[in-house]
Amino acid sequence: MHEDSLRAMLHDDPNDERAFTALADLVRRHAVESTNPDDPLTAAAEESQRETSADLAVWSLAEELAGHPKAWRPLVELGRLSIADDPEGALRRFATAAERDETGEALAQGIEALRDAGRPVDGLGLGIGHWRVREQRAEVGRQLVLAALESDRVFEAKQHLEALDSHPDTVAVARLRPELVAAVEAAETAGSPT
Repeated sequence: MHEDSLRAMLHDDPNDERAFTALADLVRRHAVESTNPDDPLTAAAEESQRETSADLAVWSLAEELAGHPKAWRPLVELGRLSIADDPEGALRRFATAAERDETGEALAQGIEALRDAGRPVDGLGLGIGHWRVREQRAEVGRQLVLAALESDRVFEAKQHLEALDSHPDTVAVARLRPELVAAVEAAETAGSPT
């Protein structure tokens, strides 16, 4: 798809996942191509420079789109890109994204990004502050249970698992429950003295 048409789609809906991903891939590719040298002796340094240029290009795109009052997907991307260098800024971006998205998708993605970055306690804090179990996707509860387990808080994981029982999407909860119950049981077994 052409860059102008993707930008137009994102102007209408800054949270359009397909358009955002396609445009991010496009700007990433342009950034990599513009820094591609012919000197094989500096290949490792240049690869790092290309990755940095690509991340900066996506950062620029996400920052441009994040100004839209309903944009949450660009904020999640900015949060992901900033976790390592600015964890507090990343948390603010994830929190703002969660506030802008009523479905809970932004919240689930923010918690998952924090877990992936080795910051499950931050993910727990984000989730506890924003999760509305009866209004948002069950995936938020899944991410909270996993974040609690990764933080060695088995009791808290069990509480989040119990909270999922009050979720209106019983089909989604039934699909998630076996994985989460097994994870909690494994954590309890690992934590019990032999």
